[in-house]
Parts: sequence; C-alpha cells; structure tokens
Amino acid sequence: MNITKIDIIIIIAYFIFLVLLGFFRKPKATISQRDYIIHGRKLSLPGFVISLVSTWYGAILGVGENTYLYGIQTWFIFGLPYYFFAVIYAFWLSKKIWSKNILSIPDVFRSSYGENIGIISAVFIFLLSSPAPYILSLGVLINFVFDIELIWCIFIATGFSTIYVWNGGISAIVKTDFLQMFLMFAGFFMLVCFAWYNSVSPLELYSSLPDSHLDPLGGNSLQYITVWFFIAIWTIIDPNFFQRVASVKSAEIAKKGLIVSIFLWFIFDLITITAGLYAFIFIVPDNPVMSYPLLGLKVLPPGFLGLFIVSLFAIIMSTIDSMSFVNAITIGRDILWRLRKKDSRKNPVFLIKNGLIIVAILSISLSILIPSVVKMLFILGSLFIPGVIIPFINAILNKKLHFTEKNMIIWIVMPICISTLSFIMAKLGFQQFSVIEPFYLGMFTSIIFFGYFRMKSNNKT
Repeated sequence: MNITKIDIIIIIAYFIFLVLLGFFRKPKATISQRDYIIHGRKLSLPGFVISLVSTWYGAILGVGENTYLYGIQTWFIFGLPYYFFAVIYAFWLSKKIWSKNILSIPDVFRSSYGENIGIISAVFIFLLSSPAPYILSLGVLINFVFDIELIWCIFIATGFSTIYVWNGGISAIVKTDFLQMFLMFAGFFMLVCFAWYNSVSPLELYSSLPDSHLDPLGGNSLQYITVWFFIAIWTIIDPNFFQRVASVKSAEIAKKGLIVSIFLWFIFDLITITAGLYAFIFIVPDNPVMSYPLLGLKVLPPGFLGLFIVSLFAIIMSTIDSMSFVNAITIGRDILWRLRKKDSRKNPVFLIKNGLIIVAILSISLSILIPSVVKMLFILGSLFIPGVIIPFINAILNKKLHFTEKNMIIWIVMPICISTLSFIMAKLGFQQFSVIEPFYLGMFTSIIFFGYFRMKSNNKT
C-alpha cells in the first residue's frame, strides 16, 4: 500500500494546526524569563504529566529499529533503566530541585561552585541535550513521506519544530503537548490493533518469536547493556526533567506527576515494543529504522495510515521543541547572558530566542555528521554524562566539599576528556581502548575525583 492523497492531507493539516496552536497567545508587551522558561511556576499536574510523557520518545524510530533487530532487549535499554532513575528523581531529587527555586541546571552549578563553573557546565549540558538525534528522526520521516532529499528534510524539520517555541516558550510547548500525547497513544494503539487483526494476537506473537528476540541482551554483551543502563542516568541531569519540576506549583505535584508518568511510559513501551515485534513478522525493511512506518504501510488502510504517520510526527516533534528550547536556554541565558556583562541586567529572553537559531544550526550539523539516531544518543551520553552527573547530584544535595575553582574545573572537564580520548583512540584502531566503553573510564575518573574531595573535606573537619 502507498501513501494516498487523504493521508497527505491529514499530515499537512496536522502541521498547520500545530503551528497555529503553539504560535498564537494572548498579546503581552514583554514576557519575563520566569514565565518564558518555567511557566511562572504555575504548571498543573495534568500539564506536567502530559508534557513530560510526550517529550520522552523522540527516538521512536530508533525504538522500532532496535526492537526489529533485537526484540525485547529494547525494554531493557530504553525502558527499565529510565523507570529506575525516574523513581529516584521522584522520591529523592524532585523536592530538593523544586525548593531551590532556580531556572536551569547550570544555575545549580553556578550557585554551588561559582560563576565560571556554571558557564563551563552549560557548555557540556548544551552538547548533551542537543535535539540533533530527534531532528534527524524527523528528517528521515519527512523523507519517507514526501520523498524529498534528506538534507532538505532536516532543514524543514528544524524550522517546523522550533517556530512556535520562539513566540511562546514553555507555555506554547505545554499547550501543543496535549495534542501530541493524545496522538502518540492513539496512533500506536491503532497500529497494534490492525496488526493483530491481520495476523495473530500479541500472546501468540510473543510465543512465536525466535530466542534471539526473547533474550534480554539481544545477542549483545552485558557490558553494552550496562552502558545503556548507566546512560539512563542522564534522566537525573535531563534539562527537560529539571525544567518541568521547576515549573510546577508544588513539590508534591512533581512527585505525583513523575509516578504517573512512569506508569504511562510503561504502558506506551508495551504498545511500541509489541508494534516492533509485529514489524518483525510482517516486513523485511532495507533499513530497520523505518520499521514502524513500513508496518503502517502494510496493515493500515488510507486515512488511518495518515493518522499513524501524524502520531509519529507528534512523538518526535514534542521532543524536538522541548530539547531545542532547553538547549536555547542553555546557550542564550546560561552562556551568552552570563558572559555579556553589558546585558546582565536585561531580560535574557531575547538571547534565548537567538539561542534557538544557534541550536538549529548546530543540530543540523550534527544530524549530517552522525546520521544514526541510536548511535548519536549513545555517543553523546557516553562522552558527556561522566563529567556532569556526580557534581550535579553533589550540588543538589548541598554536600560541602573543599576545593578550589581550578579543582572543580578539572573534576568536570577531565572525565569528559578521558571518555572522548578513549572513544577517539578506539575509532583509530587501538584495540586496547575497545575493551572498555568510554563511559566507564569517564565515570571512574569522576568517582576518583569525588572520593578525593570527600576525603579532603573529612580531613578538614
């Protein structure tokens, strides 16, 4: 089956409606940075849950690819680890973060370790939270639907997914997320139902799978799976998590919202993994990253196919707009605004909007350099998480350590340098660097520094 005119009309109508929904807001002479960044701390429980859940699946095509290739392993690298760290966030960190009453993660570093450390941390948070993997996903999907050259699809994806954020900030994102979440659940539920109707029940599907697709490791090494588990620690320092928690009316709303979100993630994971396994028995794709769209082509009638493709767009778009926004805050407010002393008393919203342009350019560049969604997520997480995660947790918990600014810079920068060097050496063919994943070397370095500072602090007391 091919994409029909009715499907194209549905897809175009979605894009037009989304931009109109997000772009228009009540006229206001100026918007404060608190309103623009954290919704004036007025975000409700439904808004919190819907926004957090819908922004979590930007790599949905990667989920389909991984499920098609490795079966239920997908849940053990993209599901379970994230529930685990989200539970930690809910019960251990959410109240502490909300109580700090600050606007961004680099602000946490700045208040605990000093102005320069705040700027340095912002650089790494900026790289780590790049929307590039999701822009690449959206570009691939646009290419699939409209058969436009991929590089132009990436430009189109970048423009459409950030245009309404420019005007409305977090409020526009939350408003559009209500639509996006409805579409994501409806689209995949519909896909599984039609696949079931055209073949076997989900229980029969699972019982007929080969052993390779029922193996939690999916044929990979335990070390590889463990790295993905620890990459999920990114949840702790995810700017989207931080921003949503900082935006709600109370710490209790954040805690309850995270628990509800985990439950909804679990339900959606069951649906998407089941869809990926149906793809395994229905299709033989040239590129497994297109498993979901190709399954849709196989089992969905006209109109329903358009709605499903819209649900894929909705999932990816909801992640891109949020990631682009927090990335723009990081470069516009936490880097440029802090460096430009002449603008220090001005409202930084204008720099955040300029930051959106910078984010767009860098994301397009990354999408072209690393044209694989899962690979890009793995590389960015492996290289940059080790340098920022332990210092961030230490700052949130207000643990006092004795260190100089120079010591602190080394603590953040050295683990990232070690991870990056290990990655480069492995790529250059030095086999000894291929034995251990770069992530482990970076984390080990950070733990060594943390232990040294703790021991030094204990001796001082």
